[in-house]
Amino acid sequence: MPKFSVFVLVCVVLFSFFGAYIYSVDAYTLDSSAILFPPSFEHFLGTDRLGRDILARLIEGGKVSLIIGVGSAFIASVIGLVLGSMAGYFRGRVDKGFIILVDLFLTFPTFFLLLALVSYVNASSWVLIVIISITGWMTTARLIRAESFGITSQPYIKILNIAKISRLKILFKYYAPLLAPIYFVSFTFGVGGAILAESGLSFLGLGIVAPQMSWGTILSSGKDVVEIAWWVSFFPGFMIFLVTFALINISNYLQQLTNKKEIQ
Repeated sequence: MPKFSVFVLVCVVLFSFFGAYIYSVDAYTLDSSAILFPPSFEHFLGTDRLGRDILARLIEGGKVSLIIGVGSAFIASVIGLVLGSMAGYFRGRVDKGFIILVDLFLTFPTFFLLLALVSYVNASSWVLIVIISITGWMTTARLIRAESFGITSQPYIKILNIAKISRLKILFKYYAPLLAPIYFVSFTFGVGGAILAESGLSFLGLGIVAPQMSWGTILSSGKDVVEIAWWVSFFPGFMIFLVTFALINISNYLQQLTNKKEIQ
């Protein structure tokens, strides 16, 4: 299953970033004579209500969705890694401040916090990356903090502190390798979550603004014609499903490897 998931993920990435070199149809071209055409040899995945080719739009929208997913998950995981490891290592006031900050963010449901932030700005790829990152680092940070407490209690860490080794050196040289598995698991989960968050915002009309497109905006554009043109919403939804399904399987596999190492 992990190999199949990696294969699916690689195929989706190649499709999104290199598909335009093979399928050269313009994703923005309007064709009044081809409105809501079903899948055919002329338009492999059909057309939308403005006559635009769905396959071409999936290729173009995939770039935006994947960039937002990977970018926001990377930033959120880095924030969680830094804050969580600092809280677990320094403890005391730093840890108390960390708990207060996390509780403050967790007071509001994540998606509603996303809605509140996006409603005050004009959404773009970079804006969504920042906003999703700001609202998505808490889970990683709490996992890293818990693991850091265990590392801090190890005898060799106490010896390094007594020897007055630089705290930054201890964090980067001794903490980072041990925390890396948790980071990568959180990152893979974060990518799927970020893509779903962006898709949800775009579906509500608060995500990517035209003429840019993502899988979420394409999915949203078909909600009014789903009864007569199922393909407009089905194919972008299927792409979102493939990516999140593959990432969840990869995350579960990484988690199993981490648990085996801990048992050994």
